Amino acid sequence: MGTAEIAVPSLQALLRHESVELVAVVTQPDRPQGRKLQLKPSAVKAAALAAELPVLQPERVRTADSLDQVRGLKPDLIVVMAYGQILPQSLLEIPRFECLNLHTSVLPKYRGAAPIQWALLNGDVETGVTLMRMDAGMDTGPIIDIRRTVITPEDTGESLYQRLSELAAQLLIESLPGWLSGTLLAMPQPTEGACHARKVEKLDGWLDWTLPSRVLANKVRGLVPWPGAFFYRGGVERAVIKVWESRPETGTFGGEPGEVLSADCGGVVVRCGEGALRVLSLQREGGKRLGVREFLAGNPMARGEKLPNVSLATSGEDSLNAR
Repeated sequence: MGTAEIAVPSLQALLRHESVELVAVVTQPDRPQGRKLQLKPSAVKAAALAAELPVLQPERVRTADSLDQVRGLKPDLIVVMAYGQILPQSLLEIPRFECLNLHTSVLPKYRGAAPIQWALLNGDVETGVTLMRMDAGMDTGPIIDIRRTVITPEDTGESLYQRLSELAAQLLIESLPGWLSGTLLAMPQPTEGACHARKVEKLDGWLDWTLPSRVLANKVRGLVPWPGAFFYRGGVERAVIKVWESRPETGTFGGEPGEVLSADCGGVVVRCGEGALRVLSLQREGGKRLGVREFLAGNPMARGEKLPNVSLATSGEDSLNAR
């Protein structure tokens, strides 16, 4: 059971495993995407169809009809990753070897929808994948096994997503024999360190120049490719500038938060609450991603320019702080 692209390597690993018989794939219904809002299948459905696997796409997996469909498959084991719906207890009880979930954090840290993004936003230096036995809670089930990986300063949400997708597939295939034979047991999650990684929203990308530069740099890399970090430029009709790449600068700087300290081929340097942020790759709303040299050629910026530090709360938006 899965929907997002991150689950595809685990599906493919199961397909290659000679001791595994995949009876079906359960994924979310096709959803409208793009400007024309055309229906598009999930990444997991596309991979399943390419492998000629039966595909179930219930709108709500907890309905009686959907549960009967799953029971009819008589699965010994259900593997779940990035499915997108909370599974009811009645479904968890169907397979004799239970339902296992692959979650992209070292539980109990970052239970919830966006563990990869929040690990980067909070400046963590390590994360991983947890294989757990599912229960009725949100990512609260007993832990079967964990694989860890270092978060490098160069990592973005995109690079970490790809690495954890492969790590999840490895963890699953390496752990399955022990789980099925009963030699690998599930242990309760520790209570210490538990926290919730709420879903990331578009407004989380707003760069508040009063914050430290390292916080803003983590926001830039953590929110690649979506929703992306951004700042405003201009007066009443503000332009939205998306930031793809940046670097925090430490030291003593003059000026006020949001003031452009320099703008040249070495980057656009903006004063922050602590330090400064060197912006290296930008994208004007409606434009394409550009390196700083190309961006400045069409969008000149000068030393001393004040970037508006808009308070979104004044327009009725929710606070952007992590919860």
